[in-house]
Amino acid sequence: MSRIQATFAALKSQGKKALIPYITAGDPHPKHTVALMHALVQSGSDIIELGVPFSDPMADGPVIQRATERALAHKVGLGDVLEMVREFRQTDDKTPIVLMGYANPIEAMGQAKFAERAHAAGVDGVLTVDYPPEECQDFVELLKTQQLDPIFLLSPTSESSRVDMIVRQAAGFVYYVSLKGVTGSKNLDIVEVGGKVKAIRGQTDLPIGVGFGVRDAATAKAVAEVADAVVIGSRMIQEIENSSEDDLLSNVVKLTQSMRAAIDDTKR
Repeated sequence: MSRIQATFAALKSQGKKALIPYITAGDPHPKHTVALMHALVQSGSDIIELGVPFSDPMADGPVIQRATERALAHKVGLGDVLEMVREFRQTDDKTPIVLMGYANPIEAMGQAKFAERAHAAGVDGVLTVDYPPEECQDFVELLKTQQLDPIFLLSPTSESSRVDMIVRQAAGFVYYVSLKGVTGSKNLDIVEVGGKVKAIRGQTDLPIGVGFGVRDAATAKAVAEVADAVVIGSRMIQEIENSSEDDLLSNVVKLTQSMRAAIDDTKR
């Protein structure tokens, strides 16, 4: 059982939902990333989604684009991200880490080499936005050979046949994009999200995480009512962006704790 599977199983046994924050590796500075990861865990996060900086983040809105630009200004690349995971693993061998990024850095490193290095560093899952499931079966097999869970996005426009194709390749969990558009979009319709999540549940036993548009505690609670995990992306990056170096960790902890409390309130 992978760390991701074990985490969801433990949460399910407790009647709880997963909190999955997203941060961009190297933002606001490479020296902060590992400390931020530990702070996220200590304040209630269950899985960490770690963004790999890339110069053309097509699925990301302006908030995460700026985070990527800040990381790239410090020349943070895929190899650096794997070293950050390795450092994190020196004191945390339990919390799952999912890398989220794009195909270009993986292709530059080589798919097989990436899978080997990611496993050695302690990565648990890989979400590559622009590897279409129709064309990445070999990459999925490379990941699974290295005990890495391939994570896929599902969208409001995903037809049933495509959902079926994706969930047959996926492992760990599937990530439902709650909005049409890029990260940070607004106007999340929780009734529509709930209906789509219910339909996806009819096609897979994998846990379902929901992200894109979770901007506050109330939204996080509403999403937790219908999904197995709540992904906090742009809102977390905004907190990082608006914090000074002195209050960076404390601000991130406060935001994470508020999201954790809201999600746990679904139990009551």
